[in-house]
Amino acid sequence: MEKSLRYDSLKKEVVFIDQRDLPHKKTDVACSTFDSMREAIAHMKLRGAPLIGVAGAFGLLLWCNENLNEIKSMDMKFFLKKLSDASELMSKTRPTAVNLRWACERVVCEASKMPGESPLEIVKHIEALCRKMDEQDIEICEAIGLHGAAYLEKNHGRNLRVLTHCNAGALATCGYGTALGVIRSLYGSGALKHVLADETRPYLQGARITAFELCEDKIPYFLICDNMAGWLMKKGEVDVVVTGADRIAANGDSANKIGTYSLSVLAHENKIPFYIAAPKSTFDVKIKTGDLIPIEERSEIEVTTIGAVRIAPHGARVKNPAFDVTPAKYIHGIITEAGVIEKPFTSSIKKLFGD
Repeated sequence: MEKSLRYDSLKKEVVFIDQRDLPHKKTDVACSTFDSMREAIAHMKLRGAPLIGVAGAFGLLLWCNENLNEIKSMDMKFFLKKLSDASELMSKTRPTAVNLRWACERVVCEASKMPGESPLEIVKHIEALCRKMDEQDIEICEAIGLHGAAYLEKNHGRNLRVLTHCNAGALATCGYGTALGVIRSLYGSGALKHVLADETRPYLQGARITAFELCEDKIPYFLICDNMAGWLMKKGEVDVVVTGADRIAANGDSANKIGTYSLSVLAHENKIPFYIAAPKSTFDVKIKTGDLIPIEERSEIEVTTIGAVRIAPHGARVKNPAFDVTPAKYIHGIITEAGVIEKPFTSSIKKLFGD
């Protein structure tokens, strides 16, 4: 897969694939303003917790570029206040994935550590930091893939049939992927038989994007409807489940795309190991349990239409929570760039963060 996002320093714009058009066509989107990046994230032109984190950081760089003339005359305190305000606004664009807030706060934090520099010099530093975060995300995902593949092969054997939900691949990150990174590494080591990819209603990220990535990499897979997973588990056609996450609480409760909780219950009932794959930036150790994770509610149009075609009667009342929370008790392990976290999660997560 090609890189998910790139920054053109000459044009001062961020370029990425419009994921809404996949798999039918690959259309590039170029964002040159803070508001256009917020709009792109809000309307899922790009999505995936790690990717929108880095995109949000680049959005702050775009804010700096837009306001460069004013920034020249700002004192340090006022500049940091305005940058912090922009960070808060960007962080609220999609509330569930903690990576967005993490990345934006990292930009502000790094900027505040340079009191001896002028605001213009700090803008240059912000560009370097954004590029670094982009590169680091790929390295992190590759490490997640290697740790996860080695662990799964050791504990569950080879010729694995892996079920995944939504898209936690290269297009949900800056490259390679989290859950799909584990699958890529399993395929590379010869330990994968095939993937079972949930379609992932209502936005069909599995059918449109995960299937697209698997096709591109020539990884064997079957696309299944979301409501087929339980029956296939019961028939013994699933060996392990691996999904991504958008926020992980201090006790291991994990928010991910709606439908993940159902899969975890089905996996538990059928004695199938269920894993989360996510970077450390997805952990929110400030919250004790998943009950405190905010769940984004999205437009009813995503449920009542597929593409541009309406599938429900006009006037239908709709609920559209974009995420659900899987309790830690249903999670076998959490695959990170530092290795696989096992139960008890609360103490393991504290150790991961050096507490």
